[in-house]
Amino acid sequence: MLALGFAAGLPYLLIFGTLSFWLREAGVNLSTIGFVSWVGGVFAFKWCWSPLVDRMPIPLLTRWLGRRRSWLLLAQVGVVIALCGIALSDPKTSLSQTIAFAVMLAFCAATQDIALDAFRIESARPDEQSALSAAYQIGYRLAMIWAGAGALLIAARAETPNPAHYDPLAWRTAYLVMAASMLVGWLTVLLSREPAHVPLAPARDLRSWLSEAVVSPFADFVQRYRWHAALVLALIATYRVSDIVLGIMAYPFYKDMGYSKEEVAAISKLYGVIMTLVGALCGGVLSKKIGLMRTLMLGAVLSSASNLLYAWLTTRGHDLTALTAVISVDNLASGIAATAFIAYMSSLTNISYSATQYAMLSSMMLLFPKWLAGFSGVAVERVGYAHFFISTAVIGVPVLLLIWLASRQLAHHDRPQTM
Repeated sequence: MLALGFAAGLPYLLIFGTLSFWLREAGVNLSTIGFVSWVGGVFAFKWCWSPLVDRMPIPLLTRWLGRRRSWLLLAQVGVVIALCGIALSDPKTSLSQTIAFAVMLAFCAATQDIALDAFRIESARPDEQSALSAAYQIGYRLAMIWAGAGALLIAARAETPNPAHYDPLAWRTAYLVMAASMLVGWLTVLLSREPAHVPLAPARDLRSWLSEAVVSPFADFVQRYRWHAALVLALIATYRVSDIVLGIMAYPFYKDMGYSKEEVAAISKLYGVIMTLVGALCGGVLSKKIGLMRTLMLGAVLSSASNLLYAWLTTRGHDLTALTAVISVDNLASGIAATAFIAYMSSLTNISYSATQYAMLSSMMLLFPKWLAGFSGVAVERVGYAHFFISTAVIGVPVLLLIWLASRQLAHHDRPQTM
């Protein structure tokens, strides 16, 4: 899970954070960068094809590797092709080509996520999911160090000796190196063991296949949680809204505040991700010690509150000490929240439909925040960074009420056995 978490985390920043820095350096305006973030909306719709990943075999490949590993490898090949496509494009002169390959990258990365989530859920008992979630998060965050700090440092080192403000060849080098780094995922899939899974009865016709693969997973979730399903889905749909909306404008903010690629790489994407790893470990321990729902609440409080520090950072100018302090708190909070949240969503799934149900939940997590984040560039251009950061903290407050209501539900109702 550590190595597969790395393979899953590598494409994420290369679609969002690192790409946003590249776009800003290429002269793309903030509003356009915000709308380009809608490419990430692909992740919010991965439930649409998750039944295929859950049930459909890939000719020859599935017989050789098994159901989960075959889809993992196919998706990872697609990720490499898309990264090479982005590397060979230039957003300054062919933004549409860059966006097209970014959409392909998002689709392949989302497909990898579907297969990987099912692989993780099927590989351990429910009481072991927090530990696997923590290992996954560590691998994911290590990849983010490489895709964030690594890509920025490679781009900085590859610039011409007397670079202009923009050097597309430097970014091309960085993205090609990132594509080569996906070999970690390929090797891990080939050397891993296919997890045991529930045997699937063959479908009699297309209608029965659609019923089993598409309708049954969603019907099962509603039947198990009844009216509480609405509360659970509302919580999942809004839990990460503060982080996601702020995150789209973070890299353009660093660029506009005068921080160099090397400084952002060292502080935000190296030291910051290390703090996220610490947070992920703390989240796993806290989930065991004080309970999952209390850790979920703590993560939500810290995530919203830490956004206020970015508003304070706008008053500091080019201040590396202040940037380090803000990123320390923010990433620690993010690690705690992410680990608890993944474990919470994993606990809600039925192992018979693990890929489809987890894809549904993780898609719900992204749909509203990603849509709202698309307007982040417009908001910054109208009200400025400081007021924008404050607003991202405020929109996280209703999440606290939803967690409290969900906790009361668990306290008064026995949760059905899901795995």
